[in-house]
Amino acid sequence: MKTGLPARRLEIEITETALVRDFDRALSTLRQIKALGIRIAMDDFGTGYSSLSNLRAFPFNKIKIDGSFIKSVNSNEQAATIVRAVLGLGRGLGLPVLAEGVETDAELRFLQDELCDQVQGYLLGRPAAIESFRDLTHGDVVSDQSDDLVSRVKSA
Repeated sequence: MKTGLPARRLEIEITETALVRDFDRALSTLRQIKALGIRIAMDDFGTGYSSLSNLRAFPFNKIKIDGSFIKSVNSNEQAATIVRAVLGLGRGLGLPVLAEGVETDAELRFLQDELCDQVQGYLLGRPAAIESFRDLTHGDVVSDQSDDLVSRVKSA
């Protein structure tokens, strides 16, 4: 199927659970996908079969740290330490880290203070009908919600 989408604009997410079923096949397949120019993110890092050897063996372009760690960064020092460690690991490996499940300004501030590369979650945008994205992709109309988000990220 041809879509016209440049491969570099596509990013797939894969969990470590999917890798352990058939390591060799998964490695071969992900290398082929990456050779096409498609980006690969390790999703839900820190849960399941989290293994540092998988970060080294597989051709990931990004680490996505599971939202369960983000939810407790302000109340649980162990969670905060784990998030800091994953961020440092990403920097050391040259991989950007995306924090999933950001829901509060305090979580966003923590991640900014720790120099997290990317964030996603309800604080930044809730799920919406596809029609609501038309203005974002086909026009120059910017919604008030986007303006509010930009000012909140800048001031946090």
